[in-house]
Amino acid sequence: MRDARRDLSRGLLLGVTAVVGLYLAVNLACLRVLGPAGLDATTIPASDVMRIALGERGAEWIAVGIAISTLGFLSQSMLTAPRVYYAMARDGFFFESVGKLSRRSRAPVVAIVLQGIAAIVIACSGTYGEILNFAVTVDFIFFGMTAASLFILRHRYTGSDAGIYRAPGHPFTTILFVLSCAGVVGSAIVAAPGNSAVALGIMLAAFPVYYYWSRFKRARS
Repeated sequence: MRDARRDLSRGLLLGVTAVVGLYLAVNLACLRVLGPAGLDATTIPASDVMRIALGERGAEWIAVGIAISTLGFLSQSMLTAPRVYYAMARDGFFFESVGKLSRRSRAPVVAIVLQGIAAIVIACSGTYGEILNFAVTVDFIFFGMTAASLFILRHRYTGSDAGIYRAPGHPFTTILFVLSCAGVVGSAIVAAPGNSAVALGIMLAAFPVYYYWSRFKRARS
């Protein structure tokens, strides 16, 4: 990127637009081939569509493609999430060992192992729908907070171009996004209040943990 403020936003917009277009095309194809009743009756719509189009071999190939796509998503999650633990440890807000790098690979091995253990526990804790509800409830809270922070940054850097991200249509598009995130969280809570309560409880548990490590860091310094 030659101009991060310009090129990063363009790359994100193009990437998201392409993904949205692809998802809409897949949903349209499934709806046209299976119909509303067929979609309601299946848990593997892509395989059913390919089975109708290309037979059993087509269903097998799309299943392989979905598995590869899932592996790619999990790979980026395993690359990014441990870096959060690593950064916390380096800043003094987590166990010191989590912030250590492997001498050979320069990767945060302890943080990666910790993330793997957490992922196994979550995978064994419930069904796919329940786990998805956990993720949606918490993720969209932080998505909305991230967008809302733009108002704070705009206020803080009033009269200066430094550090300001120029969002098209702001503040209307930003408000719309924040309200959309709130709607998603609200619908998740209504659909599965028990699962949402667990997810919110885990998220809120971070406050006493952060308070403890903050005091621990001050005591050490």
